[in-house]
Amino acid sequence: MKSVLEFRARKGQAPISMVSAYTHWEARFLAESPVDCVLVGDSLATVLDGEATTFAATPEIMARHTAAVARGLGESAQRKLLVADFPFLAARRGLSAAVDTAALLLRAGAHAVKIEGVDGHADVIAHLVESGVPVMGHLGLTPQAVHALGGYKVQGRNTAAAEALLRQAKAVEAAGAFGLVLECVPAALGREITAALGVPTIGIGAGAECDGQVLVMADLLGLTTGHRPRFVREFAPAGAAARAGLAAFHTATAERSFPAAAESY
Repeated sequence: MKSVLEFRARKGQAPISMVSAYTHWEARFLAESPVDCVLVGDSLATVLDGEATTFAATPEIMARHTAAVARGLGESAQRKLLVADFPFLAARRGLSAAVDTAALLLRAGAHAVKIEGVDGHADVIAHLVESGVPVMGHLGLTPQAVHALGGYKVQGRNTAAAEALLRQAKAVEAAGAFGLVLECVPAALGREITAALGVPTIGIGAGAECDGQVLVMADLLGLTTGHRPRFVREFAPAGAAARAGLAAFHTATAERSFPAAAESY
C-alpha cells in the first residue's frame, strides 16, 4: 500500500493489515512481509521502555523511532504506508506546535500521522489536512487519556457512550482524516461506526467487522511478558524460541562448546 489514497480505496474491499513497530530490526521483517501498513506508535514508551503510560514519548522520540523504522523498511517504504503517532498533548498546544510536530515526523519518514481524540482539536486535524499532512484518527480507548478514562477499559459500553463515540467518529471524518483506529470498543459498536463512515476503520479490540486490524509486533510474535490484553493473538511463538535460545547460549558457554573452532579466528 503506497499511499493514503490506496488506503481509503480499500474501504469495503480487502481488509487492511497494520502492525505497530518501533525499531529498525522489526521494520526489516515487515519489509519482507505482506503487511499493508506500519504504525510507529507512542506505545513504544510502554513496550520498549516499560513505562506505565505512553506519556514519556515526545515528538523527538517519536521522530527518532520513525526514522529507524523508515530506514528498516528501505525501498518497501515506497509501498508500505508508514504512520507515526502524535505523542501526548502534541495536538493540544495550538496549530503552530502541531505543524511543527507533523513536520518533524514527516521529515523522519512518516507518510501520515495519527492523532488521538477529536473534541477540542478538530481544528488541528483539519488544519494539518489542509496543509497537506494526512491524518488518521484514534477513538475508543485512547491511552493518552487513560487517567480521564479511569484506566485501560473498554469504551462505549452503554448507549450514551456509544452515541458519543459515533459522533466523534463522524467529526474525525468531517475534519478530513483518511482513516480511524478504533480501540477497545464492543464489536457491535465497531461494526456500527465502520458502516457509518466513508473512510476505513482499523480495529484493535473492536471486532472483526472493522475495515482492518492492527496489533503490536511484539504482541503478535509472543515477545511480550506479563498481562496480555484479550484482543491480542499470538501468531508466532517467538518468545518461547527466544527463551530457549538464551538458555542454550548459557549452556554452551558454560560447557565451553561455544565458540567452536569454526566460530573462532
